[in-house]
Amino acid sequence: MLRFKSLGSGSSGNATVVQARSGSTTSHLLVDCGLGIRQLDKRLGQAGMLAEQIDAIFITHEHADHIGCARSLALRERIPVWMSEGTWLGLGQPDFDGLLRIAGDSASFEVGALQVRPFTVPHDAREPLQLACTDGATQLGVLTDLGHATAHVLEQLAGCATVLLECNHDPQLLQGGSYPWFLKKRVAGDWGHLANEEAAAIAQALLGRGLRQVVAAHLSEQNNRPELARAALEAALGTAVEVHIADGPSGSGWLAA
Repeated sequence: MLRFKSLGSGSSGNATVVQARSGSTTSHLLVDCGLGIRQLDKRLGQAGMLAEQIDAIFITHEHADHIGCARSLALRERIPVWMSEGTWLGLGQPDFDGLLRIAGDSASFEVGALQVRPFTVPHDAREPLQLACTDGATQLGVLTDLGHATAHVLEQLAGCATVLLECNHDPQLLQGGSYPWFLKKRVAGDWGHLANEEAAAIAQALLGRGLRQVVAAHLSEQNNRPELARAALEAALGTAVEVHIADGPSGSGWLAA
């Protein structure tokens, strides 16, 4: 059985727990760790978990809202940390005391009952990766930071029953908001973040390829609204796909993939 819970999603910090159960084996992967360690411990507790239950950490890229307390947590609990070599270099080559594992595009690895397949995405980081993971029966895609979807991205997500999908901004709110011009250009660019309609187009492209559920994630607190993200997704998907929203402070509940 595969299920997941966003512990928080947005510019204030991103972290998602993926759980796989196979027989007597239960495995937990923490995807990103963009919270302070006290806040992470608190949110894990609210999810019914302890940090010591995490079997591995996967960092998608080096931006602060994704790296957070990853090194502190890994060293405290002796948890292996997966990331690309570019992400590690972008962080300044920190010492993980033997816990660092280098991930690469389409190079699958296992975390207990969970198989993880990273893939490259266009985003303004050193070597960003997103991922698809499976327990052998169901596949979950995580796609939370990218400027546009390449054919490679869509290929990697084919077959995912659920996608945790970035719906970062509404273009009108972004352009009319308080961000400086250079930041608006970055966010809306091909190496920035997905607008609601762009995310909806990705989800629509996955219809007929196994998609049953979308969780809108990484919503900008200033440049988006949950109802706008939901409306864009539902307009593209109709009633064929269930839509949920993960917010910054509380993320989502536990959801079956």
